[in-house]
Order: sequence, then structure tokens, then C-alpha cells
Amino acid sequence: MESNNVEISIREAGSGENGRYNTITRINQIAPTQADAVDLNHRRPSANFARRLAALLFFAHLVAAAILIIILCIRGFLARNPAFHADHWFAPLLTSAAASTLVALLWLLFVLHRPAKALRTSLWLSPSLACAVAVLLLTDDGGYSLAFGVLALAIALVQSLYGCWITRRLHHADEILSASVTAVPPNFMLAMYVALALLTAFVYFSFWTLGAGGVAANDDSRLAPLYVLLLLLSLAWTMQAIRYAVLVAVAQLAYAKFASGTEAAVAAAFDATAKRVLGDVCYGSAVVPTVVAVRGMAQAMGLVVGDSDEFLFSCASCFMGVADRLVTSGNRWGLVYVGVHGKWLGNASAEIWDMFIKQGMGQLIDLDLTGPFCFLCGVAGGGVSALVAGSWSLAAHRGHVTDVTVYAFIIGYFMTRIAMAWPQACVAAYHVVFAENPQNEQLGACIPERLRQLRSSRV
Repeated sequence: MESNNVEISIREAGSGENGRYNTITRINQIAPTQADAVDLNHRRPSANFARRLAALLFFAHLVAAAILIIILCIRGFLARNPAFHADHWFAPLLTSAAASTLVALLWLLFVLHRPAKALRTSLWLSPSLACAVAVLLLTDDGGYSLAFGVLALAIALVQSLYGCWITRRLHHADEILSASVTAVPPNFMLAMYVALALLTAFVYFSFWTLGAGGVAANDDSRLAPLYVLLLLLSLAWTMQAIRYAVLVAVAQLAYAKFASGTEAAVAAAFDATAKRVLGDVCYGSAVVPTVVAVRGMAQAMGLVVGDSDEFLFSCASCFMGVADRLVTSGNRWGLVYVGVHGKWLGNASAEIWDMFIKQGMGQLIDLDLTGPFCFLCGVAGGGVSALVAGSWSLAAHRGHVTDVTVYAFIIGYFMTRIAMAWPQACVAAYHVVFAENPQNEQLGACIPERLRQLRSSRV
């Protein structure tokens, strides 16, 4: 069978002040045997079709969303609602989006330079800002303000209790986060790509606010809740796609460093993500957050139910079994193989999860605090953005304080999560490389020590 030649550019570490580039050419991918069939599953027609279909659906959704936003904007303009003031709507939202972009970059630098301190800071900063947003919402009149204010208070309370509950796991989280981010230290080129991703998110949100403003100006429509739901789903999918594109690209850099000690070219990593695996990114941006939510609910249900009631315990076990099966269809560790090997996300997720189980890392992965840490960072970023927009709206015009505050929180959350894709990708690559080769000396003793602790605690 004909072989495919792939050209990969890498920079060798420790070969001079600026490093030197070597080109490894003619990496032959021969016809698959039984041993390497899995490595070439991304070239199967079914995987290629799924990849193209996911990309097609994503871009079709963008076109449909753009049409909907334009129609809503025109309808809102023609409604001429005297209670709606465009300057009191767009100015706070766009200012908060710009502020959240700056906050996301500053917080990313904080995490990269002081990962342990950033982790502990998020434990008190996130619930504090959520509580402040709740107070802001409760100062506004109306049922929606009360509902969202109570929700924000509940989030702050749950986060505070969670911070107390995970105290004993913080030491390992400090170690693995600190060890992981060293693989991809801050550099100008990568910072520019992350800034470009944030700029793309800012531009889309600026356009998105036109549709949201059209709904607010014509809020007496029966279909207004449906329009808001469609707009939020579109915003979430688009922001997640940008986030996972950054994660896949950075994961390639971290994997190369951990697995072989080399430094991959930043531009090549982002170029490969945009050209080769965009369909996987689009698919993952819809599936992975859903799997994470289902798995999180299953774990929470298991903790609450325990073994106090046989029927409820059986239901919780069944739900957890479903969640465990779903995790093989898409998870963030699978995105590492998507970028490195170009595999279809479903196959990559199943393969990596199987490696985790074989290496006895299942409980370690379940107890990993990287996901909750990134979520706390997102809530903190959303809180800053919501306070900026909500305070402005409350001082200038009380007509849409709740709407403006909630939308600003959402964009602040996603902006921060896009920036946090950098350290999250490093931790994911760290886990994957260890699962491939537990004797890798470059990874240190962080995971082996943690595995020994977990085994001793079970005994």
C-alpha cells in the first residue's frame, strides 16, 4: 500500500540560546497491521465523514445564527420601544467584554507564573465575586432579578463548601499544575495566538449583542424566550469551539515536551489544528461539556445518596455507569491525541480512557482538580465582567440590569475559560504521557506518589 509522508517541524531544547529547528521528514505511515490499526483509525472513511459532518454543522449553525441575529436586530429597531435605550445596552456589554479579555490574559499570566497561589486564590475569589454579583442583582426590582440573585448566592455557597471539601487534595493539585505548565512556558508567539482567540471571541460577542438587544427591545414577543435560548446555545458552542481549538494546539506543544523533550513550533500546532482536526474541535465543543456535566451530576448524586438507601444507590450506580460509558465518546484527554496523532475524538477518547484504567489512574483522574479550578477561574472572570456591566447599567438605566448583568457574566466566563485552555491542555498532556509511559523520567514522581496514596487510603 502507498505510504503517506508527513513533515513535522520541531525545535530541540537546549541547543543554543534561540534553539535550532530540525525537520524530520518522511515519517512513513505504512499499511495498518493489527498492532497499529488503532493508530490509523483517524483515516477511516467513517471518521473522516464524521469530522466533515461536525465541521459542516458548526459552520451551518454560524450562518443560521448570523441570519437570526440580523433579523432580531431589525425587529428590535423597528419596534422602537421607549423603554429600551441602545446606548445603555451596548456600552456596558462591550465594555465588560473588553474588560473580561484583559482580565483573562492577566489571570492566565498569574496561573502560569504562580500556579499554586492562583489555585488557592480562586477558592476564595470566585465565591466572593459570585456573592457580589448576587447582591447587585438583588438591588434590582423584578422576579428575574430575584431568581438570578438567589442562583448566584447558591453558586457562591456551593463553591465555598467545595473549597473546604477539597482541602486535602490541594497539595497534589499544586504539584501537578506546577509541573505541567512548565512544559509550555509563556512566550510571545503563543501569547499572540491566545490573544487572537480572545479577540475572535470578543468580535463574535459584539455581533451577538445585536441579536440579544433586538430581543430586549421587543421583549413582549411570545417567542422571546426561544430566541434567547437559541442565542445562548449558539454563543456557548462558538465559545467552546474557540476554547478547544486553543486546547488542542497547546496540548501538542506540551505533549512534545513531556514525551520527547522537544519543543514543537507554535505556528505549526495552530495551523494543524485549523486545517486537520477542525471537525474534531467542533464535535468536541458540543459533546465534551455535555459529558462533563453528566459525569459531574452522577458523581454528585453518588456522594449525596451514598449507601443509605438501596433503591437510590442503585439509581445512582446506574447513572454513573451511563456517565462512564459516555466519557469514552468524548473527553478533554482525548483532545490530546486529536492534536498529536490526528485521531477522531471518539476513538482517541476511548483509547486514552482505556489506558487510564489499565494504569490504575481512574480514581486519580476523577479526583483531578484542574477542571474545577478552571471553572472557578471562569466564574471569577464572569463575576468581574458582570460587576462592570451591571454597575454601569444600574447607575445609568434600570430597565435591563438583569439582562445586561447575566449576559456580561456569560461572556466573562467564556473569555476566562478560553485563556485557561492553556494550563488545562498542559495538565491533560501530562496525564496522557504518563499513561503511555509511567517510567518517563521527565514527569517526576508526582503521579506515582499520588497513586500510592490512593491505594493506601483504599487499603
